[in-house]
Amino acid sequence: MAVQPTHTQNGRARNGRAGLRAPAGSDYTARHLSVLEGLDAVRKRPGMYIGSTDSRGLMHCLWEIIDNSVDEALGGHCHRIDVVLHADGSVEVGDDGRGIPVDIEPKTGLSGVEVVFTKLHAGGKFGGGSYTSSGGLHGVGASVVNALSERLDVAVDRGGKTHAMSFRRGEPGLFDDPKSGPDPSVTFSPFIERSELQVTRAAKRGVTGTRVRYWADRQIFLRDAAFSYDELVTRARQTSYLVPGLTISVRDERGLPGTPGEHGPHEEVFVHDAGIGEFAEFLATDPAVTDVWRLQGHGTFHETVPVLDARGHMTPAEVERVCEVDVALRWGTGYDTEVRSFVNIIATGKGGTHLTGFEQALVKSFRAVIADNARRLKFSVKDDRIEKDDVLEGLTAVVTVRLAEPQFEGQTKEILGTNAVRGIVARVVDRQLTELLTSTKRPEKAQAGALLEKVVGAMRTRVTARQHKETQRRKTALETSSLPTKLKDCRSEDVDRTELFIVEGDSALGTAKEARNSEFQALLPIRGKILNVQKASIGDMLKNVECASIIQVIGAGSGRTCDLAAARYGKVILMTDADVDGAHIRTLLLTLFFRYMRPLVAAGRVYAAVPPLHRVEIINAGSRKNEVVYTYSEAELHKLLAALDKRGRRYKDPIQRYKGLGEMDAAQLAETTMDPRHRTLRRVRMTDAATAERVFELLMGNEVAPRKDFIVEGAARLDRERIDA
Repeated sequence: MAVQPTHTQNGRARNGRAGLRAPAGSDYTARHLSVLEGLDAVRKRPGMYIGSTDSRGLMHCLWEIIDNSVDEALGGHCHRIDVVLHADGSVEVGDDGRGIPVDIEPKTGLSGVEVVFTKLHAGGKFGGGSYTSSGGLHGVGASVVNALSERLDVAVDRGGKTHAMSFRRGEPGLFDDPKSGPDPSVTFSPFIERSELQVTRAAKRGVTGTRVRYWADRQIFLRDAAFSYDELVTRARQTSYLVPGLTISVRDERGLPGTPGEHGPHEEVFVHDAGIGEFAEFLATDPAVTDVWRLQGHGTFHETVPVLDARGHMTPAEVERVCEVDVALRWGTGYDTEVRSFVNIIATGKGGTHLTGFEQALVKSFRAVIADNARRLKFSVKDDRIEKDDVLEGLTAVVTVRLAEPQFEGQTKEILGTNAVRGIVARVVDRQLTELLTSTKRPEKAQAGALLEKVVGAMRTRVTARQHKETQRRKTALETSSLPTKLKDCRSEDVDRTELFIVEGDSALGTAKEARNSEFQALLPIRGKILNVQKASIGDMLKNVECASIIQVIGAGSGRTCDLAAARYGKVILMTDADVDGAHIRTLLLTLFFRYMRPLVAAGRVYAAVPPLHRVEIINAGSRKNEVVYTYSEAELHKLLAALDKRGRRYKDPIQRYKGLGEMDAAQLAETTMDPRHRTLRRVRMTDAATAERVFELLMGNEVAPRKDFIVEGAARLDRERIDA
């Protein structure tokens, strides 16, 4: 019921809220204050601990349990982790680590297992020496998962025995399970006087480990929240790279449609011994400019932290911390950037001080080395200065740091806040990267030279794009235009409506000028085959007149600076001849768009015109006008002619075969290729960027042998009639 405020004589509202006087007669006293103790606070405000109650929060709970096992692996105590998604909706995580302590914790009088799963901010990661580096630092992970679970079972192999305990929404007790197996819906009897950690059976001598199985509480999580197999596999693979030698198996027994385990249990096992160097190689999708470079080092810093003294009081003490830095990075020919950062194997998706230090050192190193080699690189400080985006172009990197008790921003640990890490990472990266960039060893020297040219080229591309952007607005009749004179622009400024036709040759341009609708259709002619940008450097691409004109006319820039919102046209249509040369020119143009203006392709704004191959004029009897039909392939032509012969219809012979767009008159070109009411356009899509990248590299790249094998293999399927001889 809403509270209606009452008013005093001076007009102030009184409704009992904080900062306002309580109304007369109110019984608002201390007994109305709620104090949430233990795990009640977690159930009341779950988002505070796991971020949300959808699938993301559900997966976060799973990461908390998995990361506890990974922490054992970081300490060298665990070599295998098994994750099972059961058919009943539960998930189980098992490891062969030391096992959670089962003895009595003296302050609480509870077993170590119960303390870990029922007490917030309890664990072995608060400076007690159990973990030198770990992902779980707040001591709330296992207990939060327990609080948000309808049921949680934990089994610990330790001291030759298997110890077990069960919980219902954080409360320990016993379930009356049937012989068929554990079930969260059966009768539950909570412990009344004191809880008990049961010994269920004997364990093999020397065998240790922990197994946790839990059922997420649907009173807390949204109905459609579900464990993502793909996300789990990605995380498992990632962790196996970060902890070399650790084996992680993921098994899906749910049989859900659309998953690899749809038709039965599906299991994947990950183990990688090469560490983050192999991870960087896995993440990279473009051809390499450099090998994977490893930058490793460490540094120390001091910080004041509260510690428990002998009397159990928290007192400040200064401790020395060691921060280990390990970075794997490689540059490729592309312009996309993939940088993953981790703290003690915890992914910091939003970065933090370690990533800031890494990026600062990158820019500093490249600026210094490029300045020392300015003459060879034809670089002048008058041009511009190297910026972060220039260095990051084409970079794939994995940045990891390990240190005890790092400071994160929030329980979700997405941002590292320990300030001293920035300087340590920066020093390690700056020193070792500078050594690589200035190395006199032949392989490293060659790679460094190519990389420096790439960075300088990226800077020039950015500067050129900025200049284009400044001059890209349409000019009025009173202004001069910086756009190419060969551009036949349209009158409309409505980007959603305008179309740019890139036309092959001047002969086709003349016809297209008459066929177009100059209100919204612009024409840009190109001379034959443009530069193959898959092989060429960025500098060569920018020097090429045709490539530079296309980028300038479209106005969106190129590479990392390509801005879809700045494009001057809603559609870019490649209009080439319907022959082998036309197909080659179209492929070269698509290579340019895919590599340097990829956002246009991704947004579905690049099209290929589909001009006809044949014009069939069907003769009508009497004074009726002859009928004209266009066909777009040999098969379509033969099918049409067979149908006409069957019906006894006559047609003019020989049938007109278009070798190029210039052979059409304006009316024919408009009707078949340019008029939106009649034309056919083929939209260029990018449903699988990685596959497209490989295909472009195969067809247009530097390696000749794979392309030759591809041509020989497909030669038998080629229609010889389509070859112009």
